[in-house]
Amino acid sequence: KIPLSNGKMTYNKTAQMIFVHASATEELSLEKEGTIGDRSAAKVIVACAGTTDLPVAEEAALTLEAAGCEAERVYDVGVAGLHRILRALPRLRHPSVKAIIVCAGMDGALPSVVAGLVQVPVIAVPTSVGYGASFGGVSALLTMLNSCAPGVGVVNID
Repeated sequence: KIPLSNGKMTYNKTAQMIFVHASATEELSLEKEGTIGDRSAAKVIVACAGTTDLPVAEEAALTLEAAGCEAERVYDVGVAGLHRILRALPRLRHPSVKAIIVCAGMDGALPSVVAGLVQVPVIAVPTSVGYGASFGGVSALLTMLNSCAPGVGVVNID
């Protein structure tokens, strides 16, 4: 963290991003608390399949937090070990969860699995990691676009 005259600048190594938090926004967030439509209990879960997806998932979580949303991280829950996503089901199905962002590379199957287990929108983020025939994330992207699970929206790679 680097202190600035009107805020602070922080580098997040995992997300490989720098963000600046202006001190003026702290005053605004204090004023907004307790207003009509307070969403303090609502949150978005950011899930990722494996550790190679962490930079993309962490960037999504930090972006949510910078926008004033609560982000809960559920990492290393890929379909290669299906028991891990099943173990996370109580967190994924919690009433305060309003959406789930799922980052996955390789075969890109995790968003479809998650969408089949929850009743909130799932935002699928294909990552460019992988080996073999992953084609820089295109394989995961195509899998996600062809998902038959309801409620899946797909964004671009990384």
